[in-house]
Amino acid sequence: MTRVLGIETSCDETAAAVVEDGRRVLASVIATQADLHRKYGGVVPEVASRQHLENIVPTLREALAQAGVDLGGIDLVAATAGPGLVGTLLVGVSAAKAIAFALGVPLVGVNHLQGHIYANFLRPDPPEFPLVCLVVSGGHTDLVYMAGHGEMELLGRTRDDAAGEAFDKVARLLGLPYPGGPHLERLARDGDPGAVPMPRPWLEGSYDFSFSGLKTAVLYMVRDEPERHRREDIAAAFQAAVVEVLATKAVRAARERGVRTLLLAGGVAANQALRQAVEERAAPLGIRVLYPPPALCTDNAAMIAAAGYHVWRHGGRVDGLDLAVDPNLGILEG
Repeated sequence: MTRVLGIETSCDETAAAVVEDGRRVLASVIATQADLHRKYGGVVPEVASRQHLENIVPTLREALAQAGVDLGGIDLVAATAGPGLVGTLLVGVSAAKAIAFALGVPLVGVNHLQGHIYANFLRPDPPEFPLVCLVVSGGHTDLVYMAGHGEMELLGRTRDDAAGEAFDKVARLLGLPYPGGPHLERLARDGDPGAVPMPRPWLEGSYDFSFSGLKTAVLYMVRDEPERHRREDIAAAFQAAVVEVLATKAVRAARERGVRTLLLAGGVAANQALRQAVEERAAPLGIRVLYPPPALCTDNAAMIAAAGYHVWRHGGRVDGLDLAVDPNLGILEG
């Protein structure tokens, strides 16, 4: 049995978790800064970094208490090393280094995007390889093929605004509060997606994504025709366009790669319209669609602990005290 202490500080959530063998969550604690950043309409990096400094120790203590273990019961420390905000990443990695050094246990730096994928391995029915995974988080949209642990191939990625980023920007254009994505999803439930014309950025012949054009289309509607369309209809049409592109490309990749498992991961994986669209397209093909529960879709440390365990267990990687953070880490790196 290996108990992993996971630490996540890539953006505005200070999170700590204790996970056994990359599978069993003993504790998962998240200190959110959403209320703090709401008045700015988005995350202020310097403010976030200072808040992480205040939150990190109490969050770690609470996670250990919930797990019913002390630091002496920790066998491995895993922390997000990127991508993310450089100042916030440094808080978590510095804490992880100090704990690993004091305990004399291995340290593993984790790719935040890979962490989102491994949130699926915390399900009661974990996925089987080979598989395709669509990662849709705030700043990233990636489509990857995985033959096994540590065996990843990038099939496609966003060329500009990621899906989550586009959701937040469009929410701001519609006057919705931060964080915008969940508010836009709720507004869209009262709208008619067919009432407003919205382009589909297919990028034919590619698994890549591009959502900046959709954001710009909404900008023109709001700026030039403010009385013509209901906010609810704009939100519904925008969401439908994003979801259709994401779902179609993800299922197509799974079909063309001949896999029977398709994962959704990242904050946008909590979007009910996306889940439904992917399942409806995948079911006739016999493709199993898996996604984490909502609490594990957004940033959390349990997924970092799970990913760190598999990096250590299957990849045999251990990082030294010279572990550096990388705010621009790609999904295949680290």
